[in-house]
Amino acid sequence: EVQLVESGGGLVQSGGSLTLSCAASEFTNYAMSWVRQAPGKGLEWVSTINSLGTNTEYAHSVKGRFTISRDNAKNTVFLQMNNLRPEDTATYYCWGVRVATTPQGDEYEYDYWGQGTQVTVAS
Repeated sequence: EVQLVESGGGLVQSGGSLTLSCAASEFTNYAMSWVRQAPGKGLEWVSTINSLGTNTEYAHSVKGRFTISRDNAKNTVFLQMNNLRPEDTATYYCWGVRVATTPQGDEYEYDYWGQGTQVTVAS
């Protein structure tokens, strides 16, 4: 089973920055994402980076402020968060997904979640 461990959360003032890290026990061929959950709300997808690190996607709410990256040599994915706002307050989860295809053409998806790291942005 893949282990994902997030770190880097904390309390920051509005307009400040934080960098989240997610260390994985296995990383190869996994697309990595960050997903957040604000208090009393559902899960919100934030950003995804493909397994090679050549393609990134962002939610509209964070585009231009957050940057996702990965270091495949260190099995780690990062989320650089700038210009933080109170509405960014949430628990941030790391999510890894890999799709495996059998010789017969069947596809299986494997996904794993970290335990989350809390980000609190004070106004």
